[in-house]
Amino acid sequence: MENITLDEFEHLVSEGIDSLPNEMLNALDNVIFLVEDEPEDGSDTLGVYEGFSLQERGLYGYGEEPDRIILFRKPLIAHSDSLESLVKEIRVTLVHEIAHFYGISEERIHELGWG
Repeated sequence: MENITLDEFEHLVSEGIDSLPNEMLNALDNVIFLVEDEPEDGSDTLGVYEGFSLQERGLYGYGEEPDRIILFRKPLIAHSDSLESLVKEIRVTLVHEIAHFYGISEERIHELGWG
């Protein structure tokens, strides 16, 4: 699994985004998806949402930098024991981070079985 290149991983992320329901993606505004090898803090975090949730968008102004959903390649690969498992973890992580965009709390994400 460790031999998955950045390009191959980015392709899997792109396919993961394409597999999500349109209803989940339609309201995403000024959000970019990025892949990084690992978090700067060296943790085993799989992904992160950086930005203003829809609930905070009242504070959001014109010309703001895009919000970012970042998936971390090395932790996701380490967390997976097969390509099929990696594809599933990428999708779960995307859903989890998109939920943060909508302002859904970590607790609620787990209650819903999304994380």
